[in-house]
Amino acid sequence: MLRNNIELDVKTKCIEEKVSQHQVAENIGTSGTYISRLINHPEKIVNKTFLAMMEDLGYDVQLTYVNRENAE
Repeated sequence: MLRNNIELDVKTKCIEEKVSQHQVAENIGTSGTYISRLINHPEKIVNKTFLAMMEDLGYDVQLTYVNRENAE
């Protein structure tokens, strides 16, 4: 099981960094529609097979976000 709420995490990080999802999409060279689709369907971000394997081994998956030290 993926313990993170990816939709909420992305929205929160956008607010914290004062940047819109559309701006993030432009920065990484994709469309806002694509970013929205990924956020609304987190299984497309984290591979379902990977999650199934980890669950079979007795683990849940939890993502941790760490600021880069040299971010400008």
